[in-house]
Amino acid sequence: MTQPLDQDDALLRVNNLRIQFRVDRHRFFDAVKGVSFDIPVNSTVALVGESGSGKTVSAMAIMGLLPKESALISPQSSIIYDGKNLLQANADHLRGLRGKDIAMIFQEPMTSLNPVIRIGDQIAEALTVHLKQPREQALARTLALLQEVGIPDPERRLRFYPHELSGGQQQRVMIAMAIACEPKLLIADEPTTALDVTIQRQILDLIAALQKKRNMSVLFITHDLDVVGEIADHVVVMQNGEIKESGTAASIFNTPQHPYTKALLACRPHADQRPMRLPVIEDFLTGAPIAVKTQRSRGFTVRDTVLLEAKGVSKDFMIRHGLFQKRPFRAVNDVSFILPKGKTVGLVGESGSGKSTLGLTLMRLHTATAGEVVMDGKNLLTLPKKQFQGYRRRIQIIFQNPYASLNPRFNIEKILTEPMIIHHIGSSERERRDMAISLLGKVGLRPNTLTKYPHEFSGGQRQRIAIARCLTMKPDLLICDESVSALDVSIQAQVLNLLQDLQDEFGMSYLFISHDLAVVKYISDYVLVMQDGEVVERGSPDDIYRDPQHAYTKQLLSAIPTGWPGH
Repeated sequence: MTQPLDQDDALLRVNNLRIQFRVDRHRFFDAVKGVSFDIPVNSTVALVGESGSGKTVSAMAIMGLLPKESALISPQSSIIYDGKNLLQANADHLRGLRGKDIAMIFQEPMTSLNPVIRIGDQIAEALTVHLKQPREQALARTLALLQEVGIPDPERRLRFYPHELSGGQQQRVMIAMAIACEPKLLIADEPTTALDVTIQRQILDLIAALQKKRNMSVLFITHDLDVVGEIADHVVVMQNGEIKESGTAASIFNTPQHPYTKALLACRPHADQRPMRLPVIEDFLTGAPIAVKTQRSRGFTVRDTVLLEAKGVSKDFMIRHGLFQKRPFRAVNDVSFILPKGKTVGLVGESGSGKSTLGLTLMRLHTATAGEVVMDGKNLLTLPKKQFQGYRRRIQIIFQNPYASLNPRFNIEKILTEPMIIHHIGSSERERRDMAISLLGKVGLRPNTLTKYPHEFSGGQRQRIAIARCLTMKPDLLICDESVSALDVSIQAQVLNLLQDLQDEFGMSYLFISHDLAVVKYISDYVLVMQDGEVVERGSPDDIYRDPQHAYTKQLLSAIPTGWPGH
């Protein structure tokens, strides 16, 4: 299965890497199990796999950043760079390499940048430490780096703190910091995960351009093979700490050999297909039949019963203007749409377009500035709180971040039964527990899940628990706010299948908020494209994809990663 890379010009060579993590005094967990791969000079190697496959752990071992107290690396393992085994190098040697010869872009820029130091000083620090440049020279070089990575108005933003930048700009700052000392190897750990599709496109293009301009090697870590097809020369596919397949990007995409690789390629929704059910990893590994030929029909009909109608909904926020004044900022402007029973309206746009604000305003988690939200002939925005309480049961929301939306101090039983108690569902504790077990079964989790806590689950499992919590209310409308954006492609497919199954069984309606147009096209009956708080285009997903009318929609569609040409 494994196709070795050309070793004649390897910049870095990983040989038989085995890493264990200490679980307790007597138990260990095998995170990486004999991984070997090369990173050639002046090329991009993609390390691909789901969360928990060992990708980031392998990269951290290269950087020498694994905790010595809990991470045990086999003495038979080696990471050879410049003729030396980095696993046996002392701390001073590694400190001299990190940031200078080998640099890393971490997955979450907001937690990687120091929140109390201006970004100019953070980038300049690498230059003063490794290249011994005077402060004035380092700041001048920092300004040039910010220009190179495309930060607008770099002279002013030198003095910004990280929280004053957008997510895409923070990631660009991380890239500027990483390339400051002109490293020979750049490690990019999921640098585009959960970014808007347009920002993702900019970051991918930037890394590719820098790689060619500076003749760097890049180790690009991701779970998305569509992204890999656009940037990588070689691909290494990992699962459960092992390499399942490796080779050139062309061979991986055109003639994948391992079922796991085939699964990763097939799990993500494709723009030209809408199967009744998305294939998942288990389908390929178990040999289950995969029915993708039967296509699901989408769209509204005249027979549809309207569940909810939004009319001219607007939302203003007061923002600071000057030292003592505030002025209104319109986040949502005059949005109208209908949502029939058992149908899905997709809401597409970049961060800041007003998508989430609209969803929260529909639920009255934000107070609307203007407009109506009509359900059962009543305007939900003006109902007294006591009357609206009943509608809180019927409209539920799945928040974007499954790690932040579940109370870490509650076990899963309390998370699921608390809404039942508040809304007087179930006549006894036993009945509510039985309902919770039944709901866990609906989302594919076992009854013993009840006694566990959120930190014991993966992101995909937490999202399933969040869905189960929403189902305790038996809602008519579920607002999905970027609910699959940061999930592995296989977990994403499972959650999308689950949402579709629930819609088929219970006739639920969805407002599906996302920046991922491929996912929106797959699950939506009707699509609204939002920009700067306004709907700039609307229509059936097929029409919008086939013939977009607005320039912004065309920009979003052109930014979608297309994978390997012709795949």
